[in-house]
Amino acid sequence: MKQKYFFLCLGLLFLSFLFSQNNYQVSQIPYQTYSVNGAPLVTNDDALSQYVPIGFDFAFFGNTYDQFLVSTNGYITFDGNPMEMSPWNFNATIPNTAFPVKNAILGCYHDLDNRSNVGQIIYSILGTAPYRKMVVLFTNQPHFSCTTLQSTFQVIMYETYNMIDVQIVNKPLCATWNSGRTVVGLINTDGTLGLAPPGRNTGAWTAAQEGYRFKLPFDSNVYYYTICDDDTDGLGLFNLAVAQNDINATNSSSVLFFETYADAENNTNPLSDLNYANTQSQQTIYAFSEGVIYDVKLQVIDCSNDFDADSVPTSSEDLNGDGNLANDDTDNDGIPNFADNDDDGDTVLTEYEYVFARSNRGTTSSLLDTDNDTIPDYLDDDDDGDGVLTKDEDYNHNFNPMDDDINTNSIPDYLDNAAVLGTPNFENNIGFTLYPNPAFSEITIENNKGVAINEATIVSINGQVLQNITTTETVLKMDVSELQSGIYFVKLNTNEGIVIQKFLKN
Repeated sequence: MKQKYFFLCLGLLFLSFLFSQNNYQVSQIPYQTYSVNGAPLVTNDDALSQYVPIGFDFAFFGNTYDQFLVSTNGYITFDGNPMEMSPWNFNATIPNTAFPVKNAILGCYHDLDNRSNVGQIIYSILGTAPYRKMVVLFTNQPHFSCTTLQSTFQVIMYETYNMIDVQIVNKPLCATWNSGRTVVGLINTDGTLGLAPPGRNTGAWTAAQEGYRFKLPFDSNVYYYTICDDDTDGLGLFNLAVAQNDINATNSSSVLFFETYADAENNTNPLSDLNYANTQSQQTIYAFSEGVIYDVKLQVIDCSNDFDADSVPTSSEDLNGDGNLANDDTDNDGIPNFADNDDDGDTVLTEYEYVFARSNRGTTSSLLDTDNDTIPDYLDDDDDGDGVLTKDEDYNHNFNPMDDDINTNSIPDYLDNAAVLGTPNFENNIGFTLYPNPAFSEITIENNKGVAINEATIVSINGQVLQNITTTETVLKMDVSELQSGIYFVKLNTNEGIVIQKFLKN
């Protein structure tokens, strides 16, 4: 009976491992491309390239690779042979065992033809270990049969975290060939597993300045401990008490450390000193606590490098000051701040938010904190403190809150609290109050400074006028019971000027 139970547990662990290696998730991310320099890979029509070395080990659907092939039709594959034909005709969505391409990153897979050498396919390895990026750039690739239409996009593979980004600069539609079919996504070796972003599976679509990220769920049995290498010798001293508290905060003393997995499994030869000196820049030791074994990944990195290119000094991204850069993750996305180009997950890149304000004398002072809540904008998911998350102030739905300015005052809405959503009572600077917010059947707009409303207009986020009232009142009630749930704007024409306020209809 015990033997059967052992093999059952072993089988469940194996299935859990397979699930964790195959269960990719996809999300839209801020648009950001990288500069790439290199010689063109291949210019033949419907062809694969020579082998391209990744430069680091990369895990994909449970297998590890150090090289790949690039297709002139916009994908990367870990299967196939150099210079062989690349399929161009497809109509199935992914996943599908009949899909013509397998074990591949479908950057922007469609029938392309660059025999005229108008564009290039080039690659480059950026950054330093253990957080390098392999970037493959498809630039100005003409569409087959519609050669005046050109697609440009990038595929980025990340060392250590094994993430994949697809950044689409521009993808027009050639509807007269292959019905314009294009797909972005991942597919495994037999086509049984695959994933595409919403609206980007096989079909006829266009795209511009879009970013998508594919990643595996965070492995809770792997703990990263990353410190700065002050003398660049790859060695350092790790305070394992920090790891104890992170692994088991309620019973940190139960966490023991071992240099080998066998010792952790047998609970023999635990480390007696919690100040541990590594012997190589990337080293794995093991922790055991309450029946669970953890891989503890020790990393010593040169903090003069800006691994996420966000302009924040790497050493400054240890926000909790415990010496471990890897346990500071403001947006809890599984990517520590020092490797994350959007630390607060608000869809505004950190490099645009890590700004030092200036005093009235022009001298540099503190980091920009728009709402003065003591949280600088680059770590604040509600920059203007209006109760609406910055990412939710992207009213035109292009995943970029920086170009939304509904009241046309040249201040992006995510930095402008002049119109508030989700607060029961808001008064703007000329005394107008809108309530309740969110609304159910009726909104009331009133003014405590005697300013009359000449005209009130309810507008959808797409600019459609839904209701218009002419009045001379200082208090106005508007029926919103027939509106669908969503975000709306009230535009008020007054003797003191135009006021625009947001409200939510539940």
